[in-house]
Amino acid sequence: MEITIRQAQERVDAWIREYGVRYFSELTNMAILTEETGEVARIIARRYGDQSFRGGEETGSSLAGEMADVLWVLICLANQTGVDLTEALEESFRKKTERDRDRHRNNPKLL
Repeated sequence: MEITIRQAQERVDAWIREYGVRYFSELTNMAILTEETGEVARIIARRYGDQSFRGGEETGSSLAGEMADVLWVLICLANQTGVDLTEALEESFRKKTERDRDRHRNNPKLL
């Protein structure tokens, strides 16, 4: 089943209202977002970077699951602060296209 960003925002909000009682505060959710982002970074550093997994550390941690956790908390913050992520992403595409239309094509580091 495919889901739009707007539908994801609606579903997270419905889940919070049914099972979560209420949203955590914005500050708490920002801390959780930082924590979840760190978990993504840890997996990538060990799986694709130069670090190895430590003894007893899970080598099978789910990168997809951790990324989904980041998305979940980001959606919570968007809902709490009145951000329509669909509109925000469209604006980001417009801004990046206008600003970076030729920038990356002309970057010798990327060729």
